Amino acid sequence: MLQINVDLCKGCSYCVKFCPKKILELGKERNKHGHFYAVLTAPETCISCGMCATICPEGAIEIKKEEE
Repeated sequence: MLQINVDLCKGCSYCVKFCPKKILELGKERNKHGHFYAVLTAPETCISCGMCATICPEGAIEIKKEEE
């Protein structure tokens, strides 16, 4: 499961560019710092590859295993 800390996101869009499934985009709302933050558009399509979390310079994205 992908989690985005919207307050850490600075809207650099690296995660958007490098997502192999192309399911991240910059949203239309701003965080408390005034940045448009990344949002996951199709969570059911996410393969939890971790590319977005790896490329994020702010550490705003985490991939967490779903508990069974």
